[in-house]
Amino acid sequence: MSLIESILMGIIQGIAEFLPISSSGHLVLFQTFFGMENVEENHMLFTVLLHFGTLISVCVYYWKDILDMIREFFLGIAAIAGKGRGEKKMPPARRMVLLIVVATVPLVFIVPIKGWMEQIFSSSIMVSIALMITGFLLFFSDRMAKGRKNAKTATVADALIVGCAQAIGTIPGISRSGITISTGLFQGFERKFAVRFSFLMSLPAVVGANILELAEAIGSETAAAIPVPTYIVGIVVSALVGYFAIRLVNILSDQGKFGMFSYYCWVVGLGSLIAGIIVPLLTK
Repeated sequence: MSLIESILMGIIQGIAEFLPISSSGHLVLFQTFFGMENVEENHMLFTVLLHFGTLISVCVYYWKDILDMIREFFLGIAAIAGKGRGEKKMPPARRMVLLIVVATVPLVFIVPIKGWMEQIFSSSIMVSIALMITGFLLFFSDRMAKGRKNAKTATVADALIVGCAQAIGTIPGISRSGITISTGLFQGFERKFAVRFSFLMSLPAVVGANILELAEAIGSETAAAIPVPTYIVGIVVSALVGYFAIRLVNILSDQGKFGMFSYYCWVVGLGSLIAGIIVPLLTK
């Protein structure tokens, strides 16, 4: 993998991770149509590490929320060890911790089938179809009435439903942010809260994916061949681009303009689907 390819993939990751257009789907299409799928055995590791870059973006952008949740997490443990406090009395930050934990549970069931999903959904045709599905989700979510649920009023059931959507969002081409924000809006979340919850709930998932992938890479024979400097550049680029993408998503969410991305997903999905069918025929 060249430095230019690393930078381009970092830009794609930073933009597509937070804009509802599927970062994993775009990375698969980029690797496929630019002939990178067989260039590097560790390209899946690099994809996960790019997610680590956007994880940094979330931590920087929402650092106050994260510090509040960390503090309330330990205060909650202390409360349980002591007299305990009812859920109705929970501060919003502590309830957010509970909701994120619940929303993360469905991802546990994805781990055993992770390899199978990567094989089935890594083709350009499958990604193209998934992108078009993402387009429909965005189109209809933009037409939902404004919700009122926030960290104080969202229920555990709401969090579980959004968590199931996040599990589905692991499929390349299905935008994780798109499907989780849309599902939150379908559940009656405030637009700002739907975006904030979507990004904050990604933290455990990304950390877990990085730990698993790094463990596999360290234990593999190809670990020594990993181009560390090139990977670091991609991570830094994805973090920088991702930060500004988060700001853009919050602006568009307030204005109710997520639907504009549905047209983009339809065009890219249909275009890559046609290319995925025609290009192999022309190269035979």
